Amino acid sequence: MPRPPLEPPPPDRKDWTWTLDRRCPECGLAAGEVPIEEVADRAEAAAAEWVQILTSNPAAAARPAPAVWSPLEYGAHVRDVYAVFDERLGSMLDQDDPVFADWDQDATAVSDDYAGQDPDVVAEELFAAAGSLVSRLRGLRPEQLDRPGRRSEGSRFTVTTLAQYFLHDVLHHLWDVTGQPARP
Repeated sequence: MPRPPLEPPPPDRKDWTWTLDRRCPECGLAAGEVPIEEVADRAEAAAAEWVQILTSNPAAAARPAPAVWSPLEYGAHVRDVYAVFDERLGSMLDQDDPVFADWDQDATAVSDDYAGQDPDVVAEELFAAAGSLVSRLRGLRPEQLDRPGRRSEGSRFTVTTLAQYFLHDVLHHLWDVTGQPARP
């Protein structure tokens, strides 16, 4: 029997770049203080936690409240975050000051039916996307860390700050699902 369509949660219109300058009061991460040398290991560990959540939780597709994503929806989003940031990081390494393609995460959640995806498939895809980004992060050379890139609305990043910003996104969503704060 097909599931009834779910109403999407309210769109997140916040500019989260402030997490590079101060500690997030929700998840507790001070993203701008995470050394670049730690980002790959923490991103890999976060991916392992996401895989565990998606494959061992029989209620992964259940929303805790009508306007709150389920662990499955968050997991599908996080899978896409790994892929989008891998692409952005690649463009920063290959191009001079690239402008990143726009990504409407809320529209993607609806168009790709995050709520209707298979948690085991999402876990496999998340693991693969994380592996690609983690490999790219581990291959960074010191002279690449200050290479610039920017979003179309003007937010500017270096390779380092993009990696830190990405890490906050992934760890913050773990907090959304588990309530466990990010460790310093």
